[in-house]
Amino acid sequence: MKTITIGLIREGRIPPDKRVPFTPLQAEEIVQRFPNVILLCQTSPVRCYKDEEYQELGIPVVSNVTDCDILMGIKEVQIPDLIANKTYLFFSHTLKKQPYNRKLLQEILKKKIRLIDYETLKDSQGNRLVAFGRFAGIVGAYNGLLTYGKRFNLFSLRRAFECFDINDLKLELRKATLPPIKIALTGAGRVAKGAMETLDTAGIRKVSPAEYLTRDFDEPVYVQLGSADYHVRKEGGHFNRDEFHREPERYASTFGEFTKVTDLLLAGAFWNPKAPVLFTEDSMKSADFRIKVIADITCDINGSVPSTKHATSIDDPLYDYNPDTKELHPPLSHPDHVTVMAIDNLPCELPRSASEEFGHDLIDRILRPLLLEDPEGIIARATIAENGDLTSHFEYLRDYVSP
Repeated sequence: MKTITIGLIREGRIPPDKRVPFTPLQAEEIVQRFPNVILLCQTSPVRCYKDEEYQELGIPVVSNVTDCDILMGIKEVQIPDLIANKTYLFFSHTLKKQPYNRKLLQEILKKKIRLIDYETLKDSQGNRLVAFGRFAGIVGAYNGLLTYGKRFNLFSLRRAFECFDINDLKLELRKATLPPIKIALTGAGRVAKGAMETLDTAGIRKVSPAEYLTRDFDEPVYVQLGSADYHVRKEGGHFNRDEFHREPERYASTFGEFTKVTDLLLAGAFWNPKAPVLFTEDSMKSADFRIKVIADITCDINGSVPSTKHATSIDDPLYDYNPDTKELHPPLSHPDHVTVMAIDNLPCELPRSASEEFGHDLIDRILRPLLLEDPEGIIARATIAENGDLTSHFEYLRDYVSP
Protein backbone atom coordinates (compact mmCIF):
# COMPACT_ATOMS: atom_id res chain seq x y z
CA MET A 1 0.00 0.00 0.00
CA LYS A 2 1.36 3.39 -1.01
CA THR A 3 2.51 5.67 1.81
CA ILE A 4 0.63 8.98 1.99
CA THR A 5 1.97 11.96 3.90
CA ILE A 6 -0.51 14.48 5.32
CA GLY A 7 0.64 17.89 6.48
CA LEU A 8 -1.35 20.10 8.87
CA ILE A 9 -0.42 23.51 7.53
CA ARG A 10 0.12 26.75 9.42
CA GLU A 11 -2.67 29.29 8.99
CA GLY A 12 -1.38 32.34 7.16
CA ARG A 13 -4.50 34.49 6.91
CA ILE A 14 -4.67 37.76 8.85
CA PRO A 15 -6.23 37.88 11.39
CA PRO A 16 -4.92 34.37 12.12
CA ASP A 17 -7.30 31.47 12.61
CA LYS A 18 -6.47 29.30 15.63
CA ARG A 19 -8.48 26.25 14.53
CA VAL A 20 -6.94 23.02 13.22
CA PRO A 21 -8.25 20.14 11.10
CA PHE A 22 -7.09 17.60 13.70
CA THR A 23 -6.27 17.84 17.40
CA PRO A 24 -3.10 16.11 18.68
CA LEU A 25 -5.12 13.12 19.92
CA GLN A 26 -6.87 12.84 16.56
CA ALA A 27 -3.55 13.03 14.73
CA GLU A 28 -2.33 10.12 16.84
CA GLU A 29 -5.55 8.21 16.09
CA ILE A 30 -5.10 8.71 12.34
CA VAL A 31 -1.63 7.19 12.18
CA GLN A 32 -2.88 4.27 14.28
CA ARG A 33 -5.96 3.63 12.11
CA PHE A 34 -4.24 4.17 8.76
CA PRO A 35 -0.88 2.35 8.74
CA ASN A 36 0.04 3.82 5.35
CA VAL A 37 -0.29 7.42 6.58
CA ILE A 38 2.46 9.67 7.87
CA LEU A 39 1.14 12.84 9.50
CA LEU A 40 3.25 15.95 10.01
CA CYS A 41 2.37 19.21 11.72
CA GLN A 42 3.79 22.49 10.43
CA THR A 43 5.04 24.64 13.30
CA SER A 44 2.72 27.50 14.23
CA PRO A 45 2.78 30.25 16.86
CA VAL A 46 -1.01 30.86 16.69
CA ARG A 47 -2.59 27.39 16.61
CA CYS A 48 -4.88 26.67 19.58
CA TYR A 49 -2.96 23.43 20.17
CA LYS A 50 0.73 24.06 20.77
CA ASP A 51 3.49 22.37 18.80
CA GLU A 52 4.50 20.58 21.98
CA GLU A 53 1.07 18.96 22.32
CA TYR A 54 1.59 17.24 18.96
CA GLN A 55 5.19 16.31 19.70
CA GLU A 56 4.23 14.72 23.02
CA LEU A 57 2.05 12.25 21.09
CA GLY A 58 4.74 11.41 18.55
CA ILE A 59 3.55 13.71 15.75
CA PRO A 60 6.58 15.35 14.08
CA VAL A 61 6.49 19.15 13.96
CA VAL A 62 8.29 20.56 10.93
CA SER A 63 8.82 23.94 9.29
CA ASN A 64 8.66 22.69 5.69
CA VAL A 65 5.75 20.65 4.28
CA THR A 66 6.79 20.50 0.60
CA ASP A 67 7.26 16.73 0.78
CA CYS A 68 3.66 16.10 1.87
CA ASP A 69 1.08 14.65 -0.54
CA ILE A 70 -2.00 16.18 1.11
CA LEU A 71 -2.05 19.54 2.86
CA MET A 72 -4.90 20.39 5.22
CA GLY A 73 -5.74 23.75 6.80
CA ILE A 74 -8.82 25.75 7.73
CA LYS A 75 -9.00 29.14 6.00
CA GLU A 76 -7.69 30.20 2.58
CA VAL A 77 -4.02 29.48 1.94
CA GLN A 78 -2.08 32.60 1.06
CA ILE A 79 -1.11 32.66 -2.62
CA PRO A 80 2.70 32.77 -2.00
CA ASP A 81 2.38 29.69 0.23
CA LEU A 82 0.67 27.46 -2.37
CA ILE A 83 2.78 24.46 -3.41
CA ALA A 84 2.31 23.17 -6.95
CA ASN A 85 0.88 19.70 -7.71
CA LYS A 86 -0.40 19.05 -4.19
CA THR A 87 -3.83 18.11 -2.86
CA TYR A 88 -5.23 20.81 -0.56
CA LEU A 89 -8.24 20.78 1.75
CA PHE A 90 -9.45 24.09 3.20
CA PHE A 91 -12.34 26.56 3.05
CA SER A 92 -11.54 28.42 -0.18
CA HIS A 93 -14.46 30.88 -0.12
CA THR A 94 -14.67 30.81 -3.91
CA LEU A 95 -17.96 28.97 -4.40
CA LYS A 96 -20.01 32.18 -4.58
CA LYS A 97 -17.41 33.78 -6.89
CA GLN A 98 -16.10 35.96 -4.10
CA PRO A 99 -14.06 38.69 -5.82
CA TYR A 100 -11.37 38.76 -3.14
CA ASN A 101 -10.40 35.10 -3.78
CA ARG A 102 -10.50 35.08 -7.58
CA LYS A 103 -6.71 35.29 -7.82
CA LEU A 104 -6.40 32.44 -5.32
CA LEU A 105 -8.39 30.03 -7.50
CA GLN A 106 -6.57 31.23 -10.62
CA GLU A 107 -3.24 30.43 -8.95
CA ILE A 108 -4.53 27.02 -7.83
CA LEU A 109 -5.34 26.19 -11.47
CA LYS A 110 -2.00 27.55 -12.65
CA LYS A 111 -0.10 25.38 -10.17
CA LYS A 112 -2.17 22.29 -11.01
CA ILE A 113 -3.33 21.92 -7.43
CA ARG A 114 -6.13 19.53 -6.55
CA LEU A 115 -8.50 21.60 -4.40
CA ILE A 116 -11.10 19.96 -2.17
CA ASP A 117 -13.24 22.48 -0.29
CA TYR A 118 -14.68 21.36 3.06
CA GLU A 119 -17.90 23.15 2.21
CA THR A 120 -18.43 20.90 -0.83
CA LEU A 121 -17.98 17.60 1.02
CA LYS A 122 -21.53 16.25 0.89
CA ASP A 123 -23.37 12.95 0.82
CA SER A 124 -25.44 11.78 -2.15
CA GLN A 125 -28.44 13.75 -0.83
CA GLY A 126 -26.50 17.01 -0.72
CA ASN A 127 -26.07 17.13 3.06
CA ARG A 128 -22.78 18.59 4.28
CA LEU A 129 -20.54 16.08 6.02
CA VAL A 130 -18.23 18.46 7.91
CA ALA A 131 -18.97 21.96 9.19
CA PHE A 132 -18.45 24.39 12.05
CA GLY A 133 -22.12 25.45 12.13
CA ARG A 134 -22.89 24.04 15.57
CA PHE A 135 -20.15 26.12 17.17
CA ALA A 136 -21.19 29.23 15.26
CA GLY A 137 -24.61 28.77 16.86
CA ILE A 138 -23.24 28.03 20.34
CA VAL A 139 -20.98 31.08 20.38
CA GLY A 140 -23.44 33.33 18.52
CA ALA A 141 -26.21 32.71 21.05
CA TYR A 142 -23.74 33.13 23.91
CA ASN A 143 -22.68 36.49 22.46
CA GLY A 144 -26.31 37.47 22.09
CA LEU A 145 -26.97 36.81 25.80
CA LEU A 146 -23.71 38.51 26.78
CA THR A 147 -24.61 41.58 24.71
CA TYR A 148 -28.12 41.79 26.17
CA GLY A 149 -26.71 41.59 29.69
CA LYS A 150 -24.20 44.30 28.86
CA ARG A 151 -26.73 46.54 27.13
CA PHE A 152 -29.05 46.59 30.15
CA ASN A 153 -26.40 46.26 32.90
CA LEU A 154 -27.87 42.95 34.05
CA PHE A 155 -24.79 40.72 34.33
CA SER A 156 -21.27 40.33 33.04
CA LEU A 157 -19.89 37.27 31.26
CA ARG A 158 -16.40 36.46 30.09
CA ARG A 159 -16.05 36.63 26.33
CA ALA A 160 -16.33 33.22 24.68
CA PHE A 161 -12.69 33.31 23.56
CA GLU A 162 -11.66 33.76 27.20
CA CYS A 163 -13.23 30.38 28.02
CA PHE A 164 -10.89 27.38 27.72
CA ASP A 165 -13.43 25.20 25.92
CA ILE A 166 -17.16 24.58 25.58
CA ASN A 167 -17.46 23.14 29.09
CA ASP A 168 -15.91 26.27 30.54
CA LEU A 169 -18.32 28.39 28.49
CA LYS A 170 -21.31 26.44 29.77
CA LEU A 171 -20.19 27.03 33.35
CA GLU A 172 -19.91 30.75 32.59
CA LEU A 173 -23.51 30.75 31.34
CA ARG A 174 -24.71 30.16 34.91
CA LYS A 175 -24.00 33.85 35.57
CA ALA A 176 -26.62 34.93 33.01
CA THR A 177 -29.72 35.91 34.97
CA LEU A 178 -32.31 37.34 32.60
CA PRO A 179 -35.61 39.11 33.26
CA PRO A 180 -38.74 37.75 31.50
CA ILE A 181 -37.64 38.67 27.98
CA LYS A 182 -38.55 36.98 24.71
CA ILE A 183 -35.85 35.62 22.41
CA ALA A 184 -36.51 34.68 18.77
CA LEU A 185 -34.16 32.22 17.05
CA THR A 186 -34.47 31.65 13.30
CA GLY A 187 -33.26 28.49 11.58
CA ALA A 188 -33.46 24.72 11.88
CA GLY A 189 -29.98 23.55 10.87
CA ARG A 190 -26.64 23.11 12.61
CA VAL A 191 -26.42 26.79 13.56
CA ALA A 192 -29.86 26.87 15.16
CA LYS A 193 -29.26 23.61 17.02
CA GLY A 194 -26.03 25.03 18.43
CA ALA A 195 -27.84 28.18 19.51
CA MET A 196 -30.55 26.10 21.20
CA GLU A 197 -27.83 24.23 23.06
CA THR A 198 -26.67 27.52 24.57
CA LEU A 199 -30.19 28.72 25.40
CA ASP A 200 -31.07 25.40 27.00
CA THR A 201 -27.84 25.44 29.04
CA ALA A 202 -28.75 28.92 30.26
CA GLY A 203 -32.05 27.51 31.53
CA ILE A 204 -34.23 29.48 29.11
CA ARG A 205 -37.49 27.72 28.34
CA LYS A 206 -38.52 27.00 24.77
CA VAL A 207 -42.13 27.82 23.82
CA SER A 208 -44.24 27.36 20.70
CA PRO A 209 -44.70 30.20 18.16
CA ALA A 210 -48.35 30.53 19.15
CA GLU A 211 -47.50 30.86 22.86
CA TYR A 212 -44.67 33.26 22.06
CA LEU A 213 -46.96 35.60 20.12
CA THR A 214 -49.93 35.56 22.47
CA ARG A 215 -48.74 34.96 26.03
CA ASP A 216 -46.78 36.90 28.63
CA PHE A 217 -44.34 35.00 30.81
CA ASP A 218 -42.76 35.58 34.21
CA GLU A 219 -39.47 34.05 33.01
CA PRO A 220 -37.24 34.39 29.91
CA VAL A 221 -38.38 32.24 26.99
CA TYR A 222 -37.30 31.56 23.43
CA VAL A 223 -38.96 30.38 20.25
CA GLN A 224 -37.21 28.50 17.46
CA LEU A 225 -38.66 29.46 14.07
CA GLY A 226 -38.41 27.43 10.89
CA SER A 227 -39.13 28.97 7.48
CA ALA A 228 -42.78 27.87 7.62
CA ASP A 229 -43.30 29.90 10.81
CA TYR A 230 -42.69 33.29 9.18
CA HIS A 231 -43.37 32.93 5.46
CA VAL A 232 -46.62 32.76 3.47
CA ARG A 233 -47.26 32.10 -0.20
CA LYS A 234 -48.04 35.32 -2.05
CA GLU A 235 -50.61 33.42 -4.12
CA GLY A 236 -52.23 31.79 -1.09
CA GLY A 237 -52.26 28.13 -0.13
CA HIS A 238 -50.05 26.13 2.20
CA PHE A 239 -46.33 26.61 2.74
CA ASN A 240 -44.37 24.16 0.60
CA ARG A 241 -40.81 23.59 1.79
CA ASP A 242 -39.47 22.28 -1.50
CA GLU A 243 -41.04 25.17 -3.39
CA PHE A 244 -39.69 27.68 -0.88
CA HIS A 245 -36.14 26.38 -1.30
CA ARG A 246 -36.54 26.32 -5.08
CA GLU A 247 -38.48 29.57 -5.60
CA PRO A 248 -38.33 31.66 -2.41
CA GLU A 249 -39.42 34.77 -4.32
CA ARG A 250 -42.96 33.32 -4.32
CA TYR A 251 -43.16 33.91 -0.56
CA ALA A 252 -43.57 36.95 1.70
CA SER A 253 -42.26 37.40 5.23
CA THR A 254 -44.62 37.58 8.20
CA PHE A 255 -41.78 38.09 10.66
CA GLY A 256 -43.18 41.51 11.51
CA GLU A 257 -45.55 39.94 14.01
CA PHE A 258 -42.54 38.59 15.92
CA THR A 259 -40.68 41.94 15.99
CA LYS A 260 -43.51 43.36 18.10
CA VAL A 261 -42.87 40.95 20.98
CA THR A 262 -39.16 40.11 20.67
CA ASP A 263 -36.39 41.63 22.79
CA LEU A 264 -33.40 39.67 21.47
CA LEU A 265 -33.09 38.25 17.94
CA LEU A 266 -30.71 35.39 17.14
CA ALA A 267 -30.55 35.11 13.33
CA GLY A 268 -29.41 31.59 12.48
CA ALA A 269 -31.32 30.73 9.30
CA PHE A 270 -29.69 30.26 5.90
CA TRP A 271 -30.86 33.07 3.62
CA ASN A 272 -31.28 32.97 -0.14
CA PRO A 273 -30.92 36.47 -1.69
CA LYS A 274 -34.12 35.74 -3.64
CA ALA A 275 -36.03 35.20 -0.39
CA PRO A 276 -37.79 38.00 1.49
CA VAL A 277 -35.90 39.74 4.29
CA LEU A 278 -37.03 39.29 7.88
CA PHE A 279 -37.97 42.96 8.11
CA THR A 280 -37.03 46.25 6.46
CA GLU A 281 -35.06 49.23 7.68
CA ASP A 282 -38.21 51.32 7.54
CA SER A 283 -40.08 48.83 9.74
CA MET A 284 -37.34 49.24 12.35
CA LYS A 285 -38.51 52.85 12.81
CA SER A 286 -41.93 51.71 13.96
CA ALA A 287 -42.90 52.34 17.59
CA ASP A 288 -43.89 48.68 17.98
CA PHE A 289 -40.52 47.33 16.74
CA ARG A 290 -39.29 45.97 20.08
CA ILE A 291 -35.96 44.31 19.26
CA LYS A 292 -33.01 46.04 20.93
CA VAL A 293 -30.24 43.44 20.47
CA ILE A 294 -29.53 41.40 17.33
CA ALA A 295 -26.99 38.61 17.14
CA ASP A 296 -26.73 37.96 13.40
CA ILE A 297 -25.01 34.58 13.48
CA THR A 298 -25.29 34.04 9.73
CA CYS A 299 -23.83 37.50 9.08
CA ASP A 300 -25.27 38.14 5.62
CA ILE A 301 -24.23 41.71 4.85
CA ASN A 302 -27.32 43.73 3.82
CA GLY A 303 -29.17 40.42 3.88
CA SER A 304 -32.13 39.09 5.83
CA VAL A 305 -31.32 41.41 8.74
CA PRO A 306 -31.08 44.92 7.20
CA SER A 307 -29.12 46.40 10.11
CA THR A 308 -26.20 44.07 9.37
CA LYS A 309 -24.14 46.57 7.41
CA HIS A 310 -20.75 44.98 7.93
CA ALA A 311 -19.15 42.06 9.70
CA THR A 312 -17.66 42.64 13.12
CA SER A 313 -14.63 40.94 14.63
CA ILE A 314 -13.81 39.03 17.79
CA ASP A 315 -11.76 42.02 18.95
CA ASP A 316 -14.49 44.55 18.06
CA PRO A 317 -17.76 42.56 18.16
CA LEU A 318 -20.52 45.20 18.37
CA TYR A 319 -21.93 48.34 16.86
CA ASP A 320 -25.15 50.31 17.25
CA TYR A 321 -27.65 50.94 14.46
CA ASN A 322 -29.86 54.02 14.57
CA PRO A 323 -33.23 53.08 12.98
CA ASP A 324 -34.22 56.73 12.45
CA THR A 325 -31.11 57.79 10.51
CA LYS A 326 -29.92 54.33 9.33
CA GLU A 327 -26.47 55.31 10.56
CA LEU A 328 -23.99 53.24 12.58
CA HIS A 329 -22.62 54.33 15.95
CA PRO A 330 -20.32 53.01 18.68
CA PRO A 331 -21.91 50.14 20.63
CA LEU A 332 -24.23 50.80 23.57
CA SER A 333 -24.24 54.52 22.85
CA HIS A 334 -27.98 55.34 22.98
CA PRO A 335 -31.12 53.67 24.35
CA ASP A 336 -32.97 54.14 21.05
CA HIS A 337 -30.33 52.28 19.04
CA VAL A 338 -30.32 48.60 18.13
CA THR A 339 -27.11 46.85 19.19
CA VAL A 340 -25.77 44.43 16.57
CA MET A 341 -23.32 41.53 16.92
CA ALA A 342 -22.21 40.24 13.50
CA ILE A 343 -18.94 38.35 14.00
CA ASP A 344 -18.25 36.35 10.83
CA ASN A 345 -15.89 33.75 12.37
CA LEU A 346 -17.68 32.79 15.57
CA PRO A 347 -16.24 29.23 15.92
CA CYS A 348 -12.79 30.84 16.30
CA GLU A 349 -13.83 31.94 19.78
CA LEU A 350 -13.85 28.28 20.90
CA PRO A 351 -11.09 26.92 18.66
CA ARG A 352 -10.17 23.84 20.70
CA SER A 353 -13.72 22.47 21.01
CA ALA A 354 -14.67 23.47 17.45
CA SER A 355 -11.56 21.78 16.07
CA GLU A 356 -12.22 18.62 18.04
CA GLU A 357 -15.71 18.17 16.60
CA PHE A 358 -14.61 19.09 13.08
CA GLY A 359 -11.68 16.66 13.18
CA HIS A 360 -13.93 13.89 14.50
CA ASP A 361 -16.22 14.27 11.49
CA LEU A 362 -13.26 14.36 9.10
CA ILE A 363 -11.92 11.09 10.49
CA ASP A 364 -15.28 9.31 10.50
CA ARG A 365 -16.67 10.57 7.19
CA ILE A 366 -13.88 11.83 4.94
CA LEU A 367 -10.52 10.12 5.50
CA ARG A 368 -11.48 6.70 4.16
CA PRO A 369 -12.83 8.04 0.84
CA LEU A 370 -9.89 10.45 0.65
CA LEU A 371 -7.17 7.91 1.41
CA LEU A 372 -8.54 4.49 0.40
CA GLU A 373 -11.75 4.14 -1.63
CA ASP A 374 -14.58 6.48 -2.51
CA PRO A 375 -17.49 4.35 -3.78
CA GLU A 376 -20.04 7.14 -3.13
CA GLY A 377 -18.03 9.77 -5.01
CA ILE A 378 -17.75 12.10 -2.01
CA ILE A 379 -14.27 13.34 -2.90
CA ALA A 380 -14.98 13.53 -6.62
CA ARG A 381 -18.04 15.74 -6.04
CA ALA A 382 -16.08 17.99 -3.69
CA THR A 383 -13.05 18.50 -5.93
CA ILE A 384 -13.17 21.99 -7.40
CA ALA A 385 -9.92 21.92 -9.37
CA GLU A 386 -7.59 19.19 -10.61
CA ASN A 387 -4.78 18.93 -13.17
CA GLY A 388 -4.94 22.62 -13.94
CA ASP A 389 -8.66 22.80 -14.71
CA LEU A 390 -12.04 23.05 -13.06
CA THR A 391 -13.90 19.79 -12.61
CA SER A 392 -17.27 19.30 -14.30
CA HIS A 393 -19.10 19.88 -10.99
CA PHE A 394 -17.72 23.42 -10.80
CA GLU A 395 -17.83 24.48 -14.44
CA TYR A 396 -20.04 27.39 -13.34
CA LEU A 397 -16.88 29.06 -12.01
CA ARG A 398 -15.38 29.28 -15.53
CA ASP A 399 -16.14 32.97 -16.02
CA TYR A 400 -14.88 33.66 -12.50
CA VAL A 401 -11.39 32.28 -13.20
CA SER A 402 -11.07 33.40 -16.81
CA PRO A 403 -8.38 36.11 -17.25
